[in-house]
Amino acid sequence: MRIISLVLGATMATSLIALASNAGAAMLGDGVTVYMQMGGQPGEPPVLPRTNGAKAAAEALGVKLIEQYSSWQAETMLAQFREALAAKPQCIVIMGHPGNDAFADLVADAVAQGIVVTSGNAPLKELQQKYQDKGFGYAGVDLYEGGAITARSMLNAGLKSGDAALVFGNFSKGDRGLSDKGMADTLEKAGVKVDRVEMSEEVNGSPPLAIPQLVAYLQQHPDTKAIGTQHGGITPLLPDVAQQAGKKPGDIILAGIDTDPKTVAAVKAGTMTATLDQQLYLQGFLPVLQCVLSVKYKMGGFTTNTAAGTLSPKNVDMLVPLIDQGIR
Repeated sequence: MRIISLVLGATMATSLIALASNAGAAMLGDGVTVYMQMGGQPGEPPVLPRTNGAKAAAEALGVKLIEQYSSWQAETMLAQFREALAAKPQCIVIMGHPGNDAFADLVADAVAQGIVVTSGNAPLKELQQKYQDKGFGYAGVDLYEGGAITARSMLNAGLKSGDAALVFGNFSKGDRGLSDKGMADTLEKAGVKVDRVEMSEEVNGSPPLAIPQLVAYLQQHPDTKAIGTQHGGITPLLPDVAQQAGKKPGDIILAGIDTDPKTVAAVKAGTMTATLDQQLYLQGFLPVLQCVLSVKYKMGGFTTNTAAGTLSPKNVDMLVPLIDQGIR
């Protein structure tokens, strides 16, 4: 009886595969156009893995993908949403940097027109709760925990109670600021004296503008033992900041986010303690998949925390080949 059951099972499986092949002439994403916000500029290290993930998903599913790049400017992201809305695609993927209030009317308009909206990289929790049954999901880091993960790597590197640290971030930017708060809160709970410094919108769009500001800070606060940030454009600049401020390698703990080539080189050299690995490829791939499932099957939005930990001197050699391919 067991042999007969196995034969029947194998026959049924073969039949189902053949049936699926015949029925699968049209790809699942055929007829689905997705407008997707990628962040900075094409090819930038914090943007490339996300773009590659989105392109891979679009190719695998048969989706028409329209990429949008904003230099991380909130107003540009809102303008891009309006552009996408006018084109009436089946789905729009946004980033949460402008905040819930800024996006609220635009998303409501899109949903009313039957357009699926979902998000990546920075969450929009209020809008996700409101429209989750319409396919509004989130693929990105649990921002507060991401900041906390990075802070713990700083503590493990020797930052201790009573030490002074600078956290340079976007504390006032709603959900986007949760990563910086997670970092600062975690350090403070360990007894570190944290100075929370807000970066300007100009620095957000052009990170090199932060170099003289941070150098001056270190010169004015020579007892600073660590600098942390959750900005992917600022992170690779931190070793230059320390050097220009007269710090020797190892004098100051540096920690950030993403896998810019300069950041990776600094981690390999030991001049940077750790950088949060967001697994940005997933932040591109998963929203495109979300779009297709919600458009075709009316699936609700799903939430995926894409952070896996930090890139550190302990694992950098293993991950470099994937980073070089624009995957990690």
